[in-house]
Amino acid sequence: MSTPEIQALAGQLAAAHAGRSTLAELPAALVPADEAAAYAVQLATLAERGSEAAGWKVGSKSHDGPIQGAPLPAEGVSMSPATVERGAFGVLGLELEIGFVFGEAFEPAARPYSDDAVMAGVQGMVATIEIVSSRFADWPRTDKLAQLADLQNHGALIVGEPVPYQAAFPFLRPPMRFSLDGADLIQGTPANPAGDPRRLLPWLVNHWTGLGRRVAPGMVATAGSYTGIYFPERPGVYVGEIAGLPPVRLTIA
Repeated sequence: MSTPEIQALAGQLAAAHAGRSTLAELPAALVPADEAAAYAVQLATLAERGSEAAGWKVGSKSHDGPIQGAPLPAEGVSMSPATVERGAFGVLGLELEIGFVFGEAFEPAARPYSDDAVMAGVQGMVATIEIVSSRFADWPRTDKLAQLADLQNHGALIVGEPVPYQAAFPFLRPPMRFSLDGADLIQGTPANPAGDPRRLLPWLVNHWTGLGRRVAPGMVATAGSYTGIYFPERPGVYVGEIAGLPPVRLTIA
């Protein structure tokens, strides 16, 4: 995938976001050939939108599987309580997650940061609600690398109040509740497919700094859904409550 093709796809994704529209099937030349191309499109999309990264989403489909992520445009990251218009998104799904707040900076470096160094830089933890969305009309059938290029299907992130990082927190199966106007939405036992989400953070820091970017204090990494994806059928107040963390609230109007 050449630089002009990266820029072309990024321009289309940025225009679709601005116009609240979706893209039809991509020409073969614009489908990323590999992860490196998809990540290049992510960065080009931020530039096309005139945005900076305020944080990231990062995840894995299994306890020891490969990790992927995407930067989160600053204008789409809001503190709880927040309100969004349903019409601002074509696809709109909700995920209840745990996020981590960095308290130290990580600069691009000649060598990868160790797991211990990364975790020493984590200052806080938060409950988050990620809005999952897509700029593609055929989502979720869209090519997986095209989805990765499209900020890994990111729409927006709502961030709860942070508390200090707790190494002893039960990250594998924390008690939690996700509700709509007081009615439970979670069925079954909440669990993160990545297992302990902390394993994702060293990859993220080394991925981002490896792209020549800086991890700044205050940036948030939301680290995978514990509740699957819920597609709202009506407006209302969605509340995520994770034991030990302040709740996160999102109103869909």
